[in-house]
Amino acid sequence: MSEEKSGQATEELDLQAILKKAEQQTTFPDVPLDEFEPPTYDEWKEACIALLKGAPFEKKMYTKTYEGITFSPMYFRADTEPILPKKSFPGLDDFMRGAKPNGYIESPWGIAQSCDETMPKENNELLKHEIDRGSTIYNVRLDRATLSCVDAGDADKPGDDGCSITTLQDVHDLLDGLKLDKYPLYIYAGASAVPVLAMVVAALKSSGKDTKDLKGIIAANPIGELVANGKNSQSLDKLYDEAYEAAKWAIKNAPELKTMFVKSDVFSNGGANDVQEVAYSLAVATDYLRAMLERGMTIDEAAGQVAFEFSMGANFFMQIAKLRAVRPIWAQIVEAFGGNSESRKMYIHARPARFFKTVYDPYVNMLRNTSEIFSGVVGGLDSFENPPFDEVIRKGDEFSRRIARNVQIMLQEEFGLLQPIDPAGGSWAVETLTKQVKEKIWAEFQAVEGKGGIVAALKEGYPQEQIGAILADRFKKLELRRDRIVGSNMYPNMTEVRLDPRPEDFAENKKLRSSEITAYIDDVDSKFRDEALAKIKDSKGSMERVIEAAQAGATIAQLRGALTCPKCAEAAEEITSIAIHRWSERYEAMRMVTEEYKEKHNDNVRIFLANMGPIPQHKARADFTTGFLQVGAFEVLGNNGFKTEEEAAAAAKESGADAVVICSTDATYPDIVPKLAPMLHEVLPNATVFLAGEAPADLKETYNNAGIDKYISVRANCYEILQALQKKKGMIE
Repeated sequence: MSEEKSGQATEELDLQAILKKAEQQTTFPDVPLDEFEPPTYDEWKEACIALLKGAPFEKKMYTKTYEGITFSPMYFRADTEPILPKKSFPGLDDFMRGAKPNGYIESPWGIAQSCDETMPKENNELLKHEIDRGSTIYNVRLDRATLSCVDAGDADKPGDDGCSITTLQDVHDLLDGLKLDKYPLYIYAGASAVPVLAMVVAALKSSGKDTKDLKGIIAANPIGELVANGKNSQSLDKLYDEAYEAAKWAIKNAPELKTMFVKSDVFSNGGANDVQEVAYSLAVATDYLRAMLERGMTIDEAAGQVAFEFSMGANFFMQIAKLRAVRPIWAQIVEAFGGNSESRKMYIHARPARFFKTVYDPYVNMLRNTSEIFSGVVGGLDSFENPPFDEVIRKGDEFSRRIARNVQIMLQEEFGLLQPIDPAGGSWAVETLTKQVKEKIWAEFQAVEGKGGIVAALKEGYPQEQIGAILADRFKKLELRRDRIVGSNMYPNMTEVRLDPRPEDFAENKKLRSSEITAYIDDVDSKFRDEALAKIKDSKGSMERVIEAAQAGATIAQLRGALTCPKCAEAAEEITSIAIHRWSERYEAMRMVTEEYKEKHNDNVRIFLANMGPIPQHKARADFTTGFLQVGAFEVLGNNGFKTEEEAAAAAKESGADAVVICSTDATYPDIVPKLAPMLHEVLPNATVFLAGEAPADLKETYNNAGIDKYISVRANCYEILQALQKKKGMIE
């Protein structure tokens, strides 16, 4: 053995000995802390006020959230004592502290990395690859055509956002070799689970596999699709009939499979706050329970069929609190219907909120996603999908998928997050926040119930109006940069080269898929298939008949056609849909306008900084102004400062800039501005003249009269100022 290896072995033995000795030690000496005098709250506050240097304590130290909750700078046991969970335990009571008594110790949360390759065979390889690399759930993402039950040959964009499925052969190719007896299968199926579930079951049966091994989620969310699209192809009553058929079949034939999936992203993608997202999702799930009970299902059966997906947002502690708060509310709802203790448990799948992901500086999305996974795990989720950091730009590749997957693996295996059970339990801040969030969710849920339920509320436009108000507030705060998006409205990377979007070749996808589908259909006994499809109508949508039709060779569109009721299509509800947004979208669109104009015209908005005096005098405001204006991808012309106004004006004239910003200090502005501003207008008649900083009230009129057009400060509306410069340049109308 080499000397180096021998030394390493000795170190390992020494470490093991130390660890063994530490484990055997049960008594510890008292460590007096009387040398430290515990500060009182008043003393802490005084010290904090001193550090704030005149900024108001209440404004700086209390954080208001979009949920109408204010975070305190400090929480105290005396205030939290009544709500501490002293007699509540994980896996018991209302499940606030988790659905399982042992947390993740024996059963880690499921790693459900989404697989979205267009071709079924390629997606099959990706599913296997994910499992080989650490995923624990087969998570299939379907394209929009499949979710709408449109055959790929008739689709406009096959493979637009996921895997394209049309025939039973496609499902065979998708599931070939998958260990479905070992790993759960997740497939979100759109407004009805019946066609996709029938295809999966038909494929398993024809392969000689037992459907009782099938577990996971193959599920529908008809209200979610209604919210996203404004209208379904069938009425909710008809879709509920289909949901009942799918659930009834699963309870008997695949008891570990869930067929109803309440996905909150239809609300969170619209800009909803966390209270709205959860309250409206609970209202959706409650409607599903009622529908199943009306059709003869027991509450325990119905509740056992429901899984939830929540979006983990940007506010770390709010995400923890909302997951801890939603479980007791769901337990209360199920209990009100008469459900037993087991059926009151909530199954929570989660993913990072797409709303908070950016196109520019997309690598920051890795940090955002990691924070959001962490908060979800602390809050007690059951499974998690971490999308690639480039999800809002393109489908992921090997690199972005690997990074996304490995974050979860590292949190489980290297950071010890499997060990603590309800790690937030007892935290004065989190327990307080959980109580506040729970009360607000319950109040909003009751408001929806008071309107007759979620469907009636949607028809009235109530959730749309409430979410729209929050979205408008978010956008306004982003305009003023009170909310900050790294790489978008703050700290833009001016050297960034945007990622290649790798757009799908839909024409080629359609050609390949059409060829495969035609070959399959040509080999199908059309008479036998049509007889099987007719039996679906005769049986009023029996799940067994749909499975038989899938086995007979019916495509997904043909299954949907056999299930469709013309009168139900006429009776389909219509509402105002909730559009998909992202918080950075307006700044991204603005920057893209600049980049496209620059590429086309070889020109840009050019802004000259009239930096007055030595560097220490103007640097702070010059740096702030540069960052402010580069958000629009404009060209900012800096310098080391000018001694006189004449020098500054001459340099500005030579630059030919579209705008000039005077940068100095409040103390020097009264001497500089009245002289320099008119000179700038004279040498650049068409330029906009800005002042860096906010003018005092007693000098505002003086500066305006001298020729200051606008002010760039922390109070300025960044978005409006940059758009005005684009408009003046002719970039936008």
